[in-house]
Amino acid sequence: MKNKNLHVSKGTLTSAIGIVCNILLAASKITIGLVFGLVSVVADGFNNLGDCGSSAVTLVAFRISEKPADKEHPYGHRRAEYIAALVTGFFVLFFAVELVRESIEKIVSCVLPEASWIIYLVLAISVVIKAGMFVFYRIVAKKLQSDSLKAAATDSLCDCIATTAVICGVLIMQFTGFSADGWTGILVALFILWQGVKIVKEASSKLLGQAPSAELLGKIKEIICSKEGIIGVHDLRVYNYGKDMVFSTVHVEMDATLPSLEAHTILDMIEHEVKDTLNVSLTAHFDPIDLQDREALEIESRVRDAIEGIADEIELHDFRLVRGAINKVIFDVEVSYSCKKTDDELRLSLEKAVHSVVDYQALITIERK
Repeated sequence: MKNKNLHVSKGTLTSAIGIVCNILLAASKITIGLVFGLVSVVADGFNNLGDCGSSAVTLVAFRISEKPADKEHPYGHRRAEYIAALVTGFFVLFFAVELVRESIEKIVSCVLPEASWIIYLVLAISVVIKAGMFVFYRIVAKKLQSDSLKAAATDSLCDCIATTAVICGVLIMQFTGFSADGWTGILVALFILWQGVKIVKEASSKLLGQAPSAELLGKIKEIICSKEGIIGVHDLRVYNYGKDMVFSTVHVEMDATLPSLEAHTILDMIEHEVKDTLNVSLTAHFDPIDLQDREALEIESRVRDAIEGIADEIELHDFRLVRGAINKVIFDVEVSYSCKKTDDELRLSLEKAVHSVVDYQALITIERK
């Protein structure tokens, strides 16, 4: 409970600081921009005003994400932070589009605005503050593992670069007489647009169910395979519902003659170690392997050799031999999503490969990994 309250309080404080800083920056830039007729400065100010909204969304998200699980949301509310990051991304995109529109109008009007030392002062202070906010957001986001604060840090970096570009545009205008204000605005807008797309893409991917990292999968498999009596691992699945809410299921192959209590003890030990080490709630399923059935083991080995090369990274598991009026081999295969063949094409190729080594009916389940 202490860590939970600390997470909320730090997230709330960080968002509140962001709101205050952005309001002050927005007010000063919009005022100066309107007084001196600089569209890029006004647009930069409205960009800061938009950041106030995204900071407010982040603040609300922290409160929602720490709500306990309930009947409607049995896995908690941690994905609220992904939604906050997504909203932040939309704010960034909106102001990028607005900045393009304002910049084009400025280019068409061909009006040369007035420059003053106070413009440089306000913009320079803005760069320093935004750079500080970027560092501050990054540090807190890393500590709290917060996607919404990470997005806010990216947004602050965009603002820092954008304001620097605005300063350059005003300098060019003052010393050359060329109205670079509008062109600078377009360049800044394109950069902000690119960053906004990245934020939206990453947040959307996590909301849709982003694949787990290869590192996490490797660590889970390493823990499982380190235990005595483990023959193999397959069907490892990971489901992420936000920070500290990660669940996983896996099939663990062990000797079929192993007493059920002993098998349960091993699986229970694995589940606890994965939870304690990786903070992942694992549910392990016992897959019995009959090591005494020599015929089945031999046929499985021949089938493995026969199907090799049909698809990249192909893996066979859950192999069974069913004897009767019609002998059958039953197994699952995993293939990569990058495999261009359809499931029907793969099944046909696999069946041909099986029949080339044994005259058994093949019942094959195809899984994408």
